[in-house]
Amino acid sequence: MSAYDGTTLRTDAAPHHGVDIFALLRDRADHRADDRAAQVTASGAAWLAAATPYPRSTLSQWEARPTSPGVLPCGSSFDVVNVPALFGRRMLERLWAEGPGSGPVATHRGRMLLFASPGTAQRLPSLLAWEEWGTGSADSARGHQGALPPVLCHGTGDAVTVPSLTGGADSAGPRWVVAPDTRSPWLPGPDVLLWACVRVGRSAAPSTTGNSIFPPADPGANVYDVTRRR
Repeated sequence: MSAYDGTTLRTDAAPHHGVDIFALLRDRADHRADDRAAQVTASGAAWLAAATPYPRSTLSQWEARPTSPGVLPCGSSFDVVNVPALFGRRMLERLWAEGPGSGPVATHRGRMLLFASPGTAQRLPSLLAWEEWGTGSADSARGHQGALPPVLCHGTGDAVTVPSLTGGADSAGPRWVVAPDTRSPWLPGPDVLLWACVRVGRSAAPSTTGNSIFPPADPGANVYDVTRRR
């Protein structure tokens, strides 16, 4: 689905009591360039709306309630990988310091939501299990229990709560860590997120043994011990 750019949002003459969401987002970008990473742009809003079957209706709802969180379906424009906030922060550090970076990222109720390419939700759990870093009973028998916190994957048929378009970092509720700023954002796939999960997990559990296609973590890295988050 092509993203809607918002330049012809209303085609009728019906009265509207909301705000011009695109003008507002452009104005915020002009005046808050120092905090742009956490601010949705007009193009980013169009990309988010394109995830729904009715982008125009979604944008109209955001115009009426620009400070309210929204709910978007997964599976078409993006999937979402949902991890505990501290573990997600370590993943972001790895992705930006050693990897290709990340797509949009949000936080909600103590969890971090990493937006990923469609299909990630289907493939990532099996890749984690193949790496012997899952959370099932088979992994417990291998001695890997607790290596990773619960990794939830949202794909086709699922929906996620996303932060409001205009809420800042000081807003209550969900907020953007890396906000969408383009109509075609780069999104990590299951292989990239697998790499980040394994790097962080093995940094937290250096005594774990087993074969892997990934290089060992830096023994001097200062990382959070996710095994204590059980």
